[in-house]
Amino acid sequence: MAGKDVPVSPLAPKRQPKVPAVPGVRFATAEAGIRYKGRTDVLLVLLEEGSQVAGVFTRSKCPSAPVDWCRENLAQGKARAIVVNSGNANAFTGLKGRDSVALTAKIAAKAAGCKPEEVFIASTGVIGEPLDASKFEGVLADCAKRAADGPWLDAAKAIMTTDTFPKAVSRKAKIDGHEVVIAGIAKGAGMIAPDMATMLSFVFTDAPIAAPVLQALLSKGVKGSFNAITVDSDTSTSDTLMLFSTGKARARGVPEITDPSDARLSGFKRALNALLLELSHLVCKDGEGARKFVEVRVVGAQSARSAKKVALSIANSPLVKTAVAGEDANWGRIVMAVGKAGEPADRDRLDISFGAIKVAEAGARAASYDEQAVSDYMKGEHIVVTADLGLGRGKATVWTCDLTKAYVEINGDYRS
Repeated sequence: MAGKDVPVSPLAPKRQPKVPAVPGVRFATAEAGIRYKGRTDVLLVLLEEGSQVAGVFTRSKCPSAPVDWCRENLAQGKARAIVVNSGNANAFTGLKGRDSVALTAKIAAKAAGCKPEEVFIASTGVIGEPLDASKFEGVLADCAKRAADGPWLDAAKAIMTTDTFPKAVSRKAKIDGHEVVIAGIAKGAGMIAPDMATMLSFVFTDAPIAAPVLQALLSKGVKGSFNAITVDSDTSTSDTLMLFSTGKARARGVPEITDPSDARLSGFKRALNALLLELSHLVCKDGEGARKFVEVRVVGAQSARSAKKVALSIANSPLVKTAVAGEDANWGRIVMAVGKAGEPADRDRLDISFGAIKVAEAGARAASYDEQAVSDYMKGEHIVVTADLGLGRGKATVWTCDLTKAYVEINGDYRS
């Protein structure tokens, strides 16, 4: 069903935000005919000379050829261009996949006027089908001629697969009293259980921040955002999250940051983390077939690590997710998910709540349990589930969505 008309998620933003230009970043999109017809499927981003880069990628043992390419070239910390295509993941394609990436980089480098190793590449779509990179001949050169500093929604649309809406957000921050801008796009709706990143996401700033600092910020920032979401417990072969800095704000008096512990970074860190969190939530809200956004909070665990494992056990449970889809506060399924997580838990200390309504307490149904009140709560679009293990001070929050019949319909004929 990829590329077919599907209803826009009811959880989509009611109004798309205006994302400002990032000095030093230009881009254009095109129809390369990779898989889809009648829509854009390739994005070329051009970056100011001297731009810095950081990235985090999938931990899948079967990574895509573009992921391998990005990892190999990330160490230099410099970037001049990005090529992203949708419709074909160029994963599990053997030597052909590597050759395709190399050819893509060569074509893009010529269009951007840079070295191939300064080109970063990402692909998303069907796994196992060779990608014909010759389709980029002429297309990327034309994109380079048309490249402009907006609109960001065009960039976000070009990288969509089963997404029902484009995801683009921004933040502003101050470094040493001077304003900088951060903008980001993401795609993702299925095969979402990130382990170091999300499906695909690209974040840009004009702040003059050195690559090692960007890497430190990104690696820490994903822990409470992209690494805390799940749609279907499946980690993609192509997960890529990259952060680019053009340094153009230097001309406005923003000092160059070369130390991750620099106190002047505090505002930027908060803004970046907020942007990553918003993008990750949008991915969950566009989960294939999703009708409800679910927040799972685990408190009272022996450690934060233990709390997160329990939270993911709840969030990844098909029985929990289908209960939410059916607006059924079936707290017995929460008990099941806590018990199977493999983490310390005590049945007789466990409390469970939906929103502010306690449904289970000290290992049994809460004395104050009100079926009507909790049923009414489950009709909402944002459902908060809290499990208090009563063992310690460890806590964690993860986000997911419900599991509906539409998920099966979308994935049952994904390649057709």
